[in-house]
Amino acid sequence: MSPTLRAAIDTATGGRQRAVIYCRISQDRTGANLGVDRQREDCEALAERNGWDVVEVYVDNDVSAFSGKLRKDYRRMLADLELGTATIVIAWHTDRLHRSPTELEEYIDLSERRGVSTHTCQAGSIDLSSPSGRMTARILGAVARQESEHKGHRVAAARRQKAKAGLWSGGLRPFGWGVPTGETKKKTVKGTGEEIDVPVLDMTKLVPEEAAALDAGTDQILAGGSIKGWVRWLAGKGLLSTQGKPIEHGTARDLLLRPRNAGIAVYRGEEIGKGKWEAAVDEPRFRAVVAVLTNPARTTTPGPTPKWFGSLIYECGYEGCKQTVICTLAGGGNYPSYRCQNQCGGGRKAEVLDRYIQDLLIERLSRDDAADLLQPAPDGVNVAALQLESEQIRRRLTDLAALFGAGTVDMAQFAEGSDVARAQLEGATAQLARAAVKDPLVGLVGVPDVRKAWEGLDLDRRRTVLRTLLKVTLRKPRPGRMPDGGYFDYDAIETEWKR
Repeated sequence: MSPTLRAAIDTATGGRQRAVIYCRISQDRTGANLGVDRQREDCEALAERNGWDVVEVYVDNDVSAFSGKLRKDYRRMLADLELGTATIVIAWHTDRLHRSPTELEEYIDLSERRGVSTHTCQAGSIDLSSPSGRMTARILGAVARQESEHKGHRVAAARRQKAKAGLWSGGLRPFGWGVPTGETKKKTVKGTGEEIDVPVLDMTKLVPEEAAALDAGTDQILAGGSIKGWVRWLAGKGLLSTQGKPIEHGTARDLLLRPRNAGIAVYRGEEIGKGKWEAAVDEPRFRAVVAVLTNPARTTTPGPTPKWFGSLIYECGYEGCKQTVICTLAGGGNYPSYRCQNQCGGGRKAEVLDRYIQDLLIERLSRDDAADLLQPAPDGVNVAALQLESEQIRRRLTDLAALFGAGTVDMAQFAEGSDVARAQLEGATAQLARAAVKDPLVGLVGVPDVRKAWEGLDLDRRRTVLRTLLKVTLRKPRPGRMPDGGYFDYDAIETEWKR
Protein backbone atom coordinates (compact mmCIF):
# COMPACT_ATOMS: atom_id res chain seq x y z
CA MET A 1 0.00 0.00 0.00
CA SER A 2 1.46 3.38 -1.02
CA PRO A 3 1.85 6.17 1.57
CA THR A 4 -0.59 8.32 -0.45
CA LEU A 5 -3.29 5.63 -0.36
CA ARG A 6 -2.66 4.99 3.36
CA ALA A 7 -3.06 8.73 4.08
CA ALA A 8 -6.32 8.83 2.08
CA ILE A 9 -7.72 5.87 4.02
CA ASP A 10 -6.73 7.43 7.37
CA THR A 11 -8.36 10.72 6.38
CA ALA A 12 -11.52 9.04 5.13
CA THR A 13 -11.89 7.11 8.36
CA GLY A 14 -11.25 10.22 10.42
CA GLY A 15 -8.17 8.67 12.05
CA ARG A 16 -5.00 10.58 12.88
CA GLN A 17 -1.88 9.17 11.31
CA ARG A 18 0.71 7.61 13.58
CA ALA A 19 4.26 8.99 13.28
CA VAL A 20 7.66 8.32 14.79
CA ILE A 21 10.56 10.75 15.07
CA TYR A 22 14.19 9.84 14.49
CA CYS A 23 16.99 12.13 15.75
CA ARG A 24 20.74 11.66 15.44
CA ILE A 25 23.83 13.77 15.97
CA SER A 26 27.21 12.37 14.95
CA GLN A 27 29.36 14.28 17.42
CA ASP A 28 28.13 15.58 20.74
CA ARG A 29 31.19 17.38 22.11
CA THR A 30 29.49 18.57 25.28
CA GLY A 31 27.36 15.55 26.09
CA ALA A 32 24.43 17.89 26.72
CA ASN A 33 22.27 16.51 23.87
CA LEU A 34 21.65 20.06 22.61
CA GLY A 35 21.79 19.13 18.90
CA VAL A 36 19.39 16.22 19.39
CA ASP A 37 16.99 18.36 21.40
CA ARG A 38 16.82 20.98 18.65
CA GLN A 39 16.08 18.29 16.05
CA ARG A 40 13.33 16.83 18.21
CA GLU A 41 11.66 20.21 18.74
CA ASP A 42 11.56 20.92 14.98
CA CYS A 43 10.22 17.41 14.22
CA GLU A 44 7.50 17.70 16.89
CA ALA A 45 6.47 21.06 15.44
CA LEU A 46 6.15 19.48 11.97
CA ALA A 47 3.98 16.70 13.38
CA GLU A 48 1.78 19.23 15.17
CA ARG A 49 1.25 21.28 11.98
CA ASN A 50 0.15 18.18 10.05
CA GLY A 51 -2.00 16.70 12.80
CA TRP A 52 0.09 13.53 13.24
CA ASP A 53 0.27 11.61 16.52
CA VAL A 54 3.90 10.98 17.59
CA VAL A 55 3.93 7.50 19.14
CA GLU A 56 7.70 7.12 19.64
CA VAL A 57 10.93 9.11 19.46
CA TYR A 58 14.18 7.31 18.59
CA VAL A 59 17.50 8.94 19.44
CA ASP A 60 21.08 7.99 18.55
CA ASN A 61 23.37 10.53 20.18
CA ASP A 62 27.03 10.92 19.26
CA VAL A 63 26.83 8.19 16.58
CA SER A 64 27.87 8.78 12.97
CA ALA A 65 25.80 7.18 10.24
CA PHE A 66 28.85 7.30 7.96
CA SER A 67 31.14 5.45 10.41
CA GLY A 68 29.29 2.14 10.09
CA LYS A 69 28.89 1.77 13.86
CA LEU A 70 25.68 0.19 15.13
CA ARG A 71 22.86 2.69 15.71
CA LYS A 72 20.71 0.90 18.26
CA ASP A 73 17.67 3.17 18.11
CA TYR A 74 17.70 3.24 14.30
CA ARG A 75 17.59 -0.56 14.23
CA ARG A 76 14.83 -0.53 16.88
CA MET A 77 12.83 1.90 14.73
CA LEU A 78 13.07 -0.36 11.66
CA ALA A 79 11.91 -3.34 13.73
CA ASP A 80 8.92 -1.34 15.06
CA LEU A 81 7.98 -0.16 11.56
CA GLU A 82 7.96 -3.79 10.41
CA LEU A 83 5.36 -4.42 13.14
CA GLY A 84 3.19 -1.52 11.93
CA THR A 85 3.88 0.88 14.81
CA ALA A 86 3.57 3.90 12.51
CA THR A 87 3.12 4.93 8.88
CA ILE A 88 5.16 8.14 8.99
CA VAL A 89 8.83 8.75 9.83
CA ILE A 90 9.85 12.32 10.66
CA ALA A 91 13.52 13.37 10.61
CA TRP A 92 15.23 16.75 10.64
CA HIS A 93 16.95 15.91 7.32
CA THR A 94 17.43 12.79 5.22
CA ASP A 95 21.12 12.66 6.20
CA ARG A 96 20.02 12.06 9.80
CA LEU A 97 18.47 8.75 8.68
CA HIS A 98 21.26 7.28 6.55
CA ARG A 99 24.49 8.09 4.75
CA SER A 100 25.12 4.57 3.49
CA PRO A 101 23.63 3.38 0.17
CA THR A 102 23.12 -0.08 1.67
CA GLU A 103 21.11 1.34 4.58
CA LEU A 104 19.07 3.50 2.22
CA GLU A 105 18.08 0.54 0.02
CA GLU A 106 17.00 -1.41 3.10
CA TYR A 107 14.91 1.57 4.24
CA ILE A 108 13.32 1.98 0.77
CA ASP A 109 12.37 -1.71 0.72
CA LEU A 110 10.76 -1.51 4.16
CA SER A 111 8.87 1.70 3.26
CA GLU A 112 7.39 0.07 0.16
CA ARG A 113 6.34 -3.09 1.99
CA ARG A 114 4.84 -1.32 5.03
CA GLY A 115 3.47 1.82 3.37
CA VAL A 116 5.73 4.17 5.33
CA SER A 117 6.15 7.79 4.19
CA THR A 118 9.14 9.96 5.14
CA HIS A 119 8.94 13.67 6.00
CA THR A 120 11.83 15.98 6.91
CA CYS A 121 11.99 19.44 8.37
CA GLN A 122 14.69 20.61 5.93
CA ALA A 123 14.17 18.59 2.72
CA GLY A 124 10.37 18.19 2.71
CA SER A 125 8.61 14.87 2.11
CA ILE A 126 10.22 11.96 0.27
CA ASP A 127 7.85 9.67 -1.63
CA LEU A 128 9.71 6.36 -1.68
CA SER A 129 6.82 4.64 -3.47
CA SER A 130 7.64 6.40 -6.76
CA PRO A 131 10.75 6.04 -8.97
CA SER A 132 11.36 9.81 -8.87
CA GLY A 133 11.09 9.86 -5.06
CA ARG A 134 13.54 6.99 -4.71
CA MET A 135 15.92 8.73 -7.12
CA THR A 136 15.72 11.92 -5.03
CA ALA A 137 16.47 9.93 -1.85
CA ARG A 138 19.45 8.24 -3.48
CA ILE A 139 20.83 11.54 -4.74
CA LEU A 140 20.48 13.13 -1.29
CA GLY A 141 22.18 10.10 0.24
CA ALA A 142 25.07 10.30 -2.25
CA VAL A 143 25.50 14.02 -1.52
CA ALA A 144 25.50 13.37 2.24
CA ARG A 145 28.09 10.60 1.87
CA GLN A 146 30.33 12.84 -0.24
CA GLU A 147 30.07 15.55 2.43
CA SER A 148 31.14 13.07 5.13
CA GLU A 149 34.09 11.85 3.07
CA HIS A 150 35.13 15.42 2.29
CA LYS A 151 34.90 16.37 5.95
CA GLY A 152 37.01 13.33 6.88
CA HIS A 153 39.72 14.38 4.41
CA ARG A 154 39.68 17.95 5.75
CA VAL A 155 40.02 16.78 9.35
CA ALA A 156 42.84 14.35 8.47
CA ALA A 157 44.68 17.03 6.50
CA ALA A 158 44.37 19.52 9.37
CA ARG A 159 45.69 16.98 11.87
CA ARG A 160 48.63 16.06 9.67
CA GLN A 161 49.44 19.74 9.15
CA LYS A 162 49.42 20.30 12.91
CA ALA A 163 51.61 17.25 13.49
CA LYS A 164 54.10 18.35 10.80
CA ALA A 165 54.22 21.80 12.40
CA GLY A 166 54.96 20.13 15.74
CA LEU A 167 51.74 21.40 17.29
CA TRP A 168 49.50 19.62 19.80
CA SER A 169 46.43 18.23 18.01
CA GLY A 170 44.18 17.93 21.05
CA GLY A 171 42.82 15.10 23.19
CA LEU A 172 43.89 14.05 26.67
CA ARG A 173 46.79 15.98 28.18
CA PRO A 174 49.94 13.94 27.61
CA PHE A 175 51.75 12.91 30.79
CA GLY A 176 54.71 15.28 31.14
CA TRP A 177 53.31 18.38 29.42
CA GLY A 178 50.71 21.06 30.08
CA VAL A 179 51.72 24.02 32.24
CA PRO A 180 48.92 26.48 33.17
CA THR A 181 49.24 29.80 31.34
CA GLY A 182 47.20 31.74 33.89
CA GLU A 183 44.28 32.07 31.47
CA THR A 184 40.99 30.16 31.59
CA LYS A 185 38.41 28.98 29.07
CA LYS A 186 34.82 27.76 29.25
CA LYS A 187 34.10 24.03 29.24
CA THR A 188 30.73 22.29 29.26
CA VAL A 189 30.51 19.39 31.71
CA LYS A 190 29.44 16.21 29.94
CA GLY A 191 26.10 14.95 31.18
CA THR A 192 25.00 18.10 33.00
CA GLY A 193 25.57 20.82 30.41
CA GLU A 194 27.05 23.05 33.15
CA GLU A 195 29.68 25.53 32.01
CA ILE A 196 32.82 25.79 34.12
CA ASP A 197 36.13 27.64 33.86
CA VAL A 198 39.19 25.47 33.21
CA PRO A 199 42.84 26.57 32.95
CA VAL A 200 44.42 26.99 29.52
CA LEU A 201 47.51 24.77 29.32
CA ASP A 202 50.73 25.33 27.39
CA MET A 203 51.39 21.92 25.82
CA THR A 204 54.91 22.90 24.79
CA LYS A 205 56.08 23.23 28.40
CA LEU A 206 57.13 20.37 30.67
CA VAL A 207 55.42 19.70 34.00
CA PRO A 208 58.52 19.42 36.26
CA GLU A 209 57.54 16.44 38.43
CA GLU A 210 56.16 14.44 35.48
CA ALA A 211 59.17 15.22 33.29
CA ALA A 212 61.44 14.08 36.13
CA ALA A 213 59.45 10.84 36.29
CA LEU A 214 59.95 10.18 32.56
CA ASP A 215 63.65 10.89 32.95
CA ALA A 216 63.90 8.58 35.98
CA GLY A 217 62.01 5.80 34.16
CA THR A 218 64.33 6.10 31.17
CA ASP A 219 67.37 5.91 33.44
CA GLN A 220 66.01 2.88 35.30
CA ILE A 221 65.43 0.90 32.10
CA LEU A 222 68.85 1.84 30.69
CA ALA A 223 70.49 0.76 33.95
CA GLY A 224 68.85 -2.68 33.80
CA GLY A 225 65.71 -1.89 35.79
CA SER A 226 62.19 -3.04 34.94
CA ILE A 227 58.85 -1.49 34.08
CA LYS A 228 57.46 -2.99 37.31
CA GLY A 229 60.16 -1.20 39.28
CA TRP A 230 59.28 2.12 37.66
CA VAL A 231 55.57 1.54 38.34
CA ARG A 232 56.40 1.08 42.03
CA TRP A 233 58.56 4.22 41.91
CA LEU A 234 55.67 6.23 40.43
CA ALA A 235 53.27 4.93 43.07
CA GLY A 236 55.76 5.82 45.80
CA LYS A 237 55.93 9.38 44.49
CA GLY A 238 52.11 9.59 44.37
CA LEU A 239 52.10 10.27 40.62
CA LEU A 240 48.92 9.45 38.68
CA SER A 241 47.98 9.44 35.01
CA THR A 242 46.48 12.59 33.49
CA GLN A 243 43.08 10.94 34.05
CA GLY A 244 43.79 10.70 37.78
CA LYS A 245 44.32 6.92 37.81
CA PRO A 246 47.25 4.81 39.09
CA ILE A 247 49.78 4.15 36.31
CA GLU A 248 49.86 0.41 35.61
CA HIS A 249 52.39 -1.73 33.75
CA GLY A 250 50.99 -1.37 30.20
CA THR A 251 50.49 2.37 30.53
CA ALA A 252 53.98 2.84 31.99
CA ARG A 253 55.57 0.95 29.09
CA ASP A 254 53.64 3.03 26.56
CA LEU A 255 54.76 6.24 28.29
CA LEU A 256 58.44 5.34 27.89
CA LEU A 257 57.99 4.32 24.24
CA ARG A 258 56.42 7.63 23.11
CA PRO A 259 58.50 9.54 20.52
CA ARG A 260 57.01 12.68 22.08
CA ASN A 261 59.37 12.17 25.02
CA ALA A 262 62.31 13.03 22.73
CA GLY A 263 60.50 15.90 21.00
CA ILE A 264 59.60 13.81 17.93
CA ALA A 265 56.30 14.48 16.12
CA VAL A 266 54.22 11.49 14.99
CA TYR A 267 51.27 11.18 12.61
CA ARG A 268 49.38 7.87 12.33
CA GLY A 269 52.22 6.01 13.97
CA GLU A 270 54.93 7.41 11.68
CA GLU A 271 57.63 9.86 12.78
CA ILE A 272 57.40 13.00 10.64
CA GLY A 273 59.90 15.40 12.21
CA LYS A 274 60.68 17.48 15.28
CA GLY A 275 57.92 18.78 17.52
CA LYS A 276 57.80 22.29 18.93
CA TRP A 277 57.67 21.22 22.56
CA GLU A 278 60.34 20.71 25.19
CA ALA A 279 61.84 17.22 25.16
CA ALA A 280 61.75 15.22 28.39
CA VAL A 281 64.72 13.01 27.41
CA ASP A 282 67.40 13.28 24.73
CA GLU A 283 66.95 11.27 21.55
CA PRO A 284 69.82 8.76 22.04
CA ARG A 285 68.45 7.69 25.43
CA PHE A 286 64.92 7.47 24.00
CA ARG A 287 66.14 5.31 21.10
CA ALA A 288 68.00 3.13 23.58
CA VAL A 289 64.89 2.60 25.72
CA VAL A 290 62.89 1.65 22.62
CA ALA A 291 65.63 -0.81 21.62
CA VAL A 292 65.65 -2.36 25.10
CA LEU A 293 61.89 -2.62 25.59
CA THR A 294 61.16 -3.92 22.08
CA ASN A 295 64.05 -6.38 21.95
CA PRO A 296 62.53 -9.86 21.32
CA ALA A 297 65.36 -11.38 23.33
CA ARG A 298 64.48 -9.31 26.40
CA THR A 299 63.50 -11.73 29.15
CA THR A 300 61.00 -11.05 31.87
CA THR A 301 60.48 -13.18 34.93
CA PRO A 302 57.44 -15.45 34.51
CA GLY A 303 54.96 -15.54 37.34
CA PRO A 304 55.12 -13.29 40.41
CA THR A 305 57.83 -10.65 40.75
CA PRO A 306 60.80 -12.03 42.78
CA LYS A 307 60.78 -10.70 46.33
CA TRP A 308 64.21 -11.97 47.30
CA PHE A 309 67.61 -10.68 46.21
CA GLY A 310 69.04 -13.91 44.78
CA SER A 311 65.90 -15.70 43.63
CA LEU A 312 66.42 -17.19 40.13
CA ILE A 313 69.99 -15.78 40.10
CA TYR A 314 71.96 -17.90 42.62
CA GLU A 315 72.90 -21.22 41.01
CA CYS A 316 72.68 -24.72 42.46
CA GLY A 317 76.15 -26.26 42.88
CA TYR A 318 75.16 -29.89 43.34
CA GLU A 319 76.82 -32.20 40.83
CA GLY A 320 75.03 -32.38 37.51
CA CYS A 321 72.51 -29.64 38.34
CA LYS A 322 72.33 -26.47 36.21
CA GLN A 323 69.24 -24.98 37.85
CA THR A 324 68.84 -21.70 39.79
CA VAL A 325 67.32 -21.48 43.25
CA ILE A 326 64.09 -19.94 44.50
CA CYS A 327 63.09 -18.74 47.95
CA THR A 328 60.57 -20.84 49.87
CA LEU A 329 59.37 -20.95 53.47
CA ALA A 330 60.74 -23.65 55.77
CA GLY A 331 60.36 -24.41 59.48
CA GLY A 332 56.60 -23.93 59.56
CA GLY A 333 56.81 -20.81 57.41
CA ASN A 334 59.15 -18.93 59.75
CA TYR A 335 62.43 -19.29 57.86
CA PRO A 336 62.67 -18.14 54.22
CA SER A 337 65.25 -20.40 52.53
CA TYR A 338 66.81 -20.72 49.11
CA ARG A 339 66.22 -24.14 47.57
CA CYS A 340 67.11 -25.61 44.20
CA GLN A 341 64.18 -25.85 41.79
CA ASN A 342 65.21 -29.48 41.20
CA GLN A 343 65.03 -30.17 44.96
CA CYS A 344 68.78 -30.80 45.34
CA GLY A 345 69.70 -30.96 49.04
CA GLY A 346 68.35 -28.70 51.79
CA GLY A 347 67.80 -24.97 52.07
CA ARG A 348 70.03 -21.98 52.87
CA LYS A 349 68.70 -19.24 55.13
CA ALA A 350 67.77 -16.45 52.73
CA GLU A 351 68.42 -13.50 55.04
CA VAL A 352 71.89 -14.74 56.03
CA LEU A 353 72.92 -15.57 52.45
CA ASP A 354 71.59 -12.29 50.98
CA ARG A 355 73.30 -10.22 53.67
CA TYR A 356 76.60 -12.01 53.02
CA ILE A 357 76.45 -11.51 49.23
CA GLN A 358 75.36 -7.87 49.49
CA ASP A 359 78.21 -7.16 51.93
CA LEU A 360 80.65 -8.64 49.38
CA LEU A 361 79.29 -6.37 46.65
CA ILE A 362 79.34 -3.25 48.83
CA GLU A 363 82.89 -3.98 49.98
CA ARG A 364 84.12 -4.43 46.40
CA LEU A 365 82.36 -1.27 45.21
CA SER A 366 83.90 0.70 48.11
CA ARG A 367 87.51 0.02 47.12
CA ASP A 368 89.71 2.68 45.57
CA ASP A 369 89.91 0.75 42.30
CA ALA A 370 86.12 0.35 41.97
CA ALA A 371 86.18 2.57 38.89
CA ASP A 372 87.97 -0.26 37.08
CA LEU A 373 84.69 -2.22 37.26
CA LEU A 374 82.91 0.24 34.98
CA GLN A 375 82.63 -0.75 31.36
CA PRO A 376 84.33 1.72 29.00
CA ALA A 377 82.09 3.81 26.80
CA PRO A 378 81.67 2.37 23.31
CA ASP A 379 84.45 3.50 21.01
CA GLY A 380 83.73 5.07 17.66
CA VAL A 381 80.01 5.76 18.24
CA ASN A 382 79.21 9.16 16.76
CA VAL A 383 75.77 9.92 18.20
CA ALA A 384 75.19 13.05 16.10
CA ALA A 385 76.07 11.23 12.88
CA LEU A 386 73.84 8.29 13.79
CA GLN A 387 70.90 10.61 14.49
CA LEU A 388 71.39 12.31 11.12
CA GLU A 389 71.64 8.93 9.40
CA SER A 390 68.41 7.75 11.09
CA GLU A 391 66.54 10.87 9.97
CA GLN A 392 67.76 10.43 6.39
CA ILE A 393 66.63 6.79 6.32
CA ARG A 394 63.17 7.71 7.65
CA ARG A 395 62.92 10.43 5.00
CA ARG A 396 63.89 7.88 2.36
CA LEU A 397 61.14 5.54 3.55
CA THR A 398 58.59 8.37 3.31
CA ASP A 399 59.76 9.32 -0.19
CA LEU A 400 59.64 5.68 -1.27
CA ALA A 401 56.02 5.40 -0.08
CA ALA A 402 55.13 8.54 -2.04
CA LEU A 403 56.74 7.13 -5.22
CA PHE A 404 54.80 3.89 -4.79
CA GLY A 405 51.56 5.81 -4.27
CA ALA A 406 52.22 7.80 -7.47
CA GLY A 407 52.92 4.62 -9.43
CA THR A 408 56.56 5.54 -10.12
CA VAL A 409 57.82 2.32 -8.51
CA ASP A 410 56.06 -1.04 -8.44
CA MET A 411 55.35 -3.25 -5.41
CA ALA A 412 58.52 -5.35 -5.81
CA GLN A 413 60.73 -2.24 -5.95
CA PHE A 414 58.89 -0.67 -3.01
CA ALA A 415 59.21 -3.83 -0.88
CA GLU A 416 62.91 -4.27 -1.69
CA GLY A 417 63.74 -0.62 -1.01
CA SER A 418 61.73 -0.62 2.24
CA ASP A 419 63.40 -3.81 3.50
CA VAL A 420 66.88 -2.38 2.89
CA ALA A 421 66.02 0.96 4.52
CA ARG A 422 64.43 -0.67 7.57
CA ALA A 423 67.44 -2.96 8.04
CA GLN A 424 69.73 0.08 7.94
CA LEU A 425 67.49 1.90 10.40
CA GLU A 426 67.57 -1.04 12.83
CA GLY A 427 71.37 -1.00 12.68
CA ALA A 428 71.59 2.72 13.39
CA THR A 429 69.08 2.40 16.24
CA ALA A 430 71.05 -0.48 17.76
CA GLN A 431 74.22 1.66 17.70
CA LEU A 432 72.39 4.55 19.35
CA ALA A 433 71.13 2.16 22.02
CA ARG A 434 74.64 0.83 22.58
CA ALA A 435 75.89 4.39 23.12
CA ALA A 436 73.13 5.31 25.58
CA VAL A 437 72.66 2.18 27.72
CA LYS A 438 73.81 2.95 31.22
CA ASP A 439 76.23 0.77 33.19
CA PRO A 440 74.29 -0.61 36.21
CA LEU A 441 77.23 0.31 38.46
CA VAL A 442 76.90 4.03 37.74
CA GLY A 443 75.65 5.66 40.94
CA LEU A 444 77.53 3.19 43.13
CA VAL A 445 81.11 3.76 42.01
CA GLY A 446 82.89 6.79 43.43
CA VAL A 447 80.15 7.84 45.84
CA PRO A 448 81.14 8.80 49.44
CA ASP A 449 78.97 6.12 51.08
CA VAL A 450 78.39 3.03 48.90
CA ARG A 451 76.23 1.29 51.51
CA LYS A 452 73.88 4.26 51.75
CA ALA A 453 73.66 4.43 47.95
CA TRP A 454 73.01 0.67 47.83
CA GLU A 455 70.20 0.92 50.37
CA GLY A 456 68.61 3.65 48.23
CA LEU A 457 68.26 1.27 45.26
CA ASP A 458 65.11 -0.73 44.68
CA LEU A 459 65.27 -4.53 44.53
CA ASP A 460 65.30 -4.66 40.72
CA ARG A 461 68.40 -2.44 40.52
CA ARG A 462 70.20 -4.44 43.21
CA ARG A 463 69.47 -7.69 41.37
CA THR A 464 70.80 -6.14 38.14
CA VAL A 465 74.08 -5.25 39.89
CA LEU A 466 74.28 -8.82 41.21
CA ARG A 467 73.80 -10.28 37.72
CA THR A 468 76.41 -7.85 36.34
CA LEU A 469 79.16 -8.37 38.91
CA LEU A 470 78.95 -11.73 40.61
CA LYS A 471 78.25 -15.39 39.92
CA VAL A 472 77.04 -17.15 43.09
CA THR A 473 77.02 -20.96 43.29
CA LEU A 474 75.62 -22.81 46.32
CA ARG A 475 77.73 -25.94 46.95
CA LYS A 476 76.74 -28.77 49.26
CA PRO A 477 77.21 -27.51 52.86
CA ARG A 478 79.01 -29.40 55.60
CA PRO A 479 76.80 -30.95 58.28
CA GLY A 480 76.79 -29.85 61.92
CA ARG A 481 78.21 -26.83 63.73
CA MET A 482 80.76 -24.65 61.91
CA PRO A 483 84.06 -23.42 63.45
CA ASP A 484 82.47 -20.03 64.15
CA GLY A 485 79.87 -21.73 66.34
CA GLY A 486 77.00 -21.31 63.91
CA TYR A 487 75.38 -23.70 61.48
CA PHE A 488 75.72 -21.66 58.25
CA ASP A 489 78.54 -22.93 56.03
CA TYR A 490 79.96 -19.83 54.36
CA ASP A 491 82.65 -21.94 52.69
CA ALA A 492 79.95 -23.66 50.64
CA ILE A 493 79.13 -20.32 48.98
CA GLU A 494 81.27 -20.06 45.86
CA THR A 495 81.59 -16.61 44.26
CA GLU A 496 83.18 -15.57 40.98
CA TRP A 497 83.59 -11.93 39.91
CA LYS A 498 82.44 -11.26 36.36
CA ARG A 499 84.41 -8.03 36.04
